[in-house]
Amino acid sequence: MIEILNPTELARAKETGALVADILQTLKSRSTVGTNLLDIDRWAQAMIIEAGALSCYVDYEPSFGRGPFGHYICTAVNDAVLHGLPYNYTLADGDLLTLDLAVSKGGIAADSAVSFVVGESKHPESVAMIGATERALSAGIAAAGPGARVGDISHAIGSVLSEAGYPINTEFGGHGIGSTMHQSPHVSNTGRPGRGYKLRPGLLLALEPWVMADTAELVTDADGWTLRSATGCRTAHSEHTIAITDDGAEILTLPGQARP
Repeated sequence: MIEILNPTELARAKETGALVADILQTLKSRSTVGTNLLDIDRWAQAMIIEAGALSCYVDYEPSFGRGPFGHYICTAVNDAVLHGLPYNYTLADGDLLTLDLAVSKGGIAADSAVSFVVGESKHPESVAMIGATERALSAGIAAAGPGARVGDISHAIGSVLSEAGYPINTEFGGHGIGSTMHQSPHVSNTGRPGRGYKLRPGLLLALEPWVMADTAELVTDADGWTLRSATGCRTAHSEHTIAITDDGAEILTLPGQARP
């Protein structure tokens, strides 16, 4: 399903996006050495409920997961990169943490992820990998606009990641979003320009470049959800929800945006 939002729905999408950004930034600031992943999940739950929003994760039960997710945020540490199921783990200095959050408010969902290094030990490889995903995300957003195609976004993202020297996995990538979290079109993190669905104003996309330091192969954790690098290498993931407008792409999950 591909949804094209009307102006009223787009206004609600902006509100949801601002909420996701606010929650993520708060959680990032609280995620310090000694923080437990289950505490992060509880904080997310409290903020979502307080805002009158709904989690997109708690009851989520796709084919690639084992049973309902059962938590309010994805917390991926070090070699974990996607769908990180929160568990009883205390963050240590130098851990590379990804927080991935999707909520729905007013019937419209927004999705965003941020990677960062916890504490003072900023390993250069981790910093470089995070920076590559952020640059790739910016390139993908710049390539999105009415008349462009999904392949243009994928090519822009993939070019940055490849130039930075990272293998690219094509099993999971960006996606359409709207009244539900995961919709068509799929937005691969590499692709050929000029191919795929033609973007239209009112379309929402969640773009999410992610990489693993030295492999493109994923393995599923024993929890049935968390996806890790097959070699145990570190990973990074950056994501924004954008709206296609007549003038280009508008980032809905940018921190510090005023709510409508």
